[in-house]
Amino acid sequence: MGPVITAWSAISPFGLGADAFRAGLRGGVPAPVSSAGHAPYAPGRLVPDFDARTVLGKKGTRSMDRVTALSVAAVGELAGGPEASGTPTEGPSPGLVLGTTGSVQSTMDFTRSSLEGERPFYVDPARFPNTVMNCAAGQCAIRHGLKGPNATIAGGRAAGLLALNYARRLQAGGRAGTLFCGGAEEYSEARARLHHHGRGGPDGTVLGEGAAVLRLEPAGSAAAERDGLAEVVALEFGVSEDAGEIPAALLRCLRRALERAGARPADIALVAPGAADGPEQAALLDLFGHRPPAQADCTGLIGDAAAAAASFQVLAVLVRAEEDPAAAGRLALVTAVDHDGTLGCALLRPYPAR
Repeated sequence: MGPVITAWSAISPFGLGADAFRAGLRGGVPAPVSSAGHAPYAPGRLVPDFDARTVLGKKGTRSMDRVTALSVAAVGELAGGPEASGTPTEGPSPGLVLGTTGSVQSTMDFTRSSLEGERPFYVDPARFPNTVMNCAAGQCAIRHGLKGPNATIAGGRAAGLLALNYARRLQAGGRAGTLFCGGAEEYSEARARLHHHGRGGPDGTVLGEGAAVLRLEPAGSAAAERDGLAEVVALEFGVSEDAGEIPAALLRCLRRALERAGARPADIALVAPGAADGPEQAALLDLFGHRPPAQADCTGLIGDAAAAAASFQVLAVLVRAEEDPAAAGRLALVTAVDHDGTLGCALLRPYPAR
């Protein structure tokens, strides 16, 4: 038996909190494209009215960048202290595994200041930590007292699944108890420019941002038995440097995951793909034929959330399972493919509503 998801939080273009994300998915209307976005490069669906000092307070937020603030706020919804619903008060201190590549904007701004300043060393030292990839995870641990393992996983759109797999391995090896696991991404001018001028050039993609966090308990633990929402059944990954070979590589991943789970394609009741077209859909068509299971669209509603995308897809599965009793107890599939060829999938088994 795999680890068990017992709670989740979300800060998304639908707003702050799980309820806002749940309502947005159920409404099925895409979050608005922000007028503050850098539309000449790539439009964005931003978390509305999100300000670090307003949400987190003035202490320690003066130099905090957006991706760190989003992460700290989302983790805080699950780990805000003993009063937080379901937060463990006994046993090993919780840890965190966060899928993110940090802040492109912070890195570019700091580099620019070292070139434009009167002296190369005339930079703001308080902003240097924002250029380090694990800044967000470290700040989450400091602010919320997470003294367990703390890790940052990069992997583009697959980062959320890679983080989930890393967390699973920590628990399976007896190195962690409760773990918070998810992904975070910010929208910025720097990210919009990179996407606009990146591989393949402008493609009309609407970028998204936010943070999605799961609370993961070891299989068989009291918390898993009491609060379980879904079991993580299998995770598989691959890579393809040839874009034309991505569907075949992903299909191999899907088949390995099914074999590990001892399941067939017909056992899957729901799919949450990272894209509504392209290589993921080609692989799904090969796997299921012309009678695929229902799909939960997340990217079409909140935009391309990059490092947070797969974590939001997992949340989409949990939300759908809440409202569809037929999905409970059956398998759900999450797929992810990044621009660089990193790809992966996860099989989840949502529990019946209690």
